[in-house]
Amino acid sequence: MTTLLQINASINNGNGESSRLANQFVAAFHKRHPKAAIVVRDVAAAEPVPHLNAERFGAFITKPEARSATQHAVVAYSDTLINELKQADVVVLGLPMYNFGVPSQLKAYFDHIARVGVTFEYTEKGPVGKLTGKKVYVFAARGGVYARDGVNHGIPVETQTNYVRDFLRFLGITEVEFIYAEGLNMGPQAKQAALAKAEAEIARLAA
Repeated sequence: MTTLLQINASINNGNGESSRLANQFVAAFHKRHPKAAIVVRDVAAAEPVPHLNAERFGAFITKPEARSATQHAVVAYSDTLINELKQADVVVLGLPMYNFGVPSQLKAYFDHIARVGVTFEYTEKGPVGKLTGKKVYVFAARGGVYARDGVNHGIPVETQTNYVRDFLRFLGITEVEFIYAEGLNMGPQAKQAALAKAEAEIARLAA
């Protein structure tokens, strides 16, 4: 049975445009694959992932037999996030842009699933990801326009695409497709056109 993991990273819960687009795609996917299992993980609003600190990182690198009860709880939480991702065949990420970057809660999620020996390992030839064989769809919603040339008034600001691609590749996930909805804060016409374009992409992908 196919399993789809939907990750929403909007602080606006299900009201963010990135979440709405992700929801539309998941609904279309489920219509075509009615037996698919759908797992939803809201990393920013409903169940914010704690930001990494010294204590949490220390739990990851402490040997299991030496962990305290608190450290075991931290690792168990990380294991839950990792197992959701391991079991997924398809991953759908609703990705808003905040101040030119990814939401800090999504970065915290990434910090909890990047664990040496679990989701990647170091070799003589460098790091090797262990989460292969997955397809990821990223629905990126932005107030401005960045993907076209990566420059806004002469300042490079499009950091999301490369960062997310590089991080997922680090874990062994190489099939990543971005669907953009840009210019959402540039007036009603721009917003309508951007959402219509993204929805057309959803229809194409669902088919």
